[in-house]
Amino acid sequence: MEKTLSGIKIECVQGDIASQPGIEAVVNAANDRLMIGGGVAGAIHRAAGPGLEQECRPLAPIRPGEAVITGAHNLPNKYVIHCLGPVYGYDKPEDRLLSSCYRNALKLAEENEIRSVAFPAVSAGAFGYPIEGAANIALTTIMEILPELRHVKNIRFVLFSTSDLEVFNNTLASLAS
Repeated sequence: MEKTLSGIKIECVQGDIASQPGIEAVVNAANDRLMIGGGVAGAIHRAAGPGLEQECRPLAPIRPGEAVITGAHNLPNKYVIHCLGPVYGYDKPEDRLLSSCYRNALKLAEENEIRSVAFPAVSAGAFGYPIEGAANIALTTIMEILPELRHVKNIRFVLFSTSDLEVFNNTLASLAS
């Protein structure tokens, strides 16, 4: 699904976050050490190569809701924005922390004059955030920020599964109507 709001294209696709050619920055659902892990962090680090881990080392640790930016190394992008999402049921208040991930990632994108950003469903994998809540917070936060964006013109959500894509598509459709 694709919607254009405030002159910014918001799209939801199924795919691999580590394979997004044509997008300037991909967002890593990082761990606090910014190291290789499972899920999104594993896929991004494996595709980017060891240079990413070396660049991340002095930036760690980060706290839930925070974001940092690095080069993309061997990825087909220019940047990686690393966000630490909340662990559902542990990091409180998880809704505000998750919203902060998206806000801080887009703030970094604006500061670096990035025109396109691809997000995974931050915290919805190993960190246990229910996909419906994660989609609602992600898309609501993005829509609140749209009027402030000057450089970002394309926001893509890259979902791993068909069911997650369906949830994001339905949430986008309901919020954008």
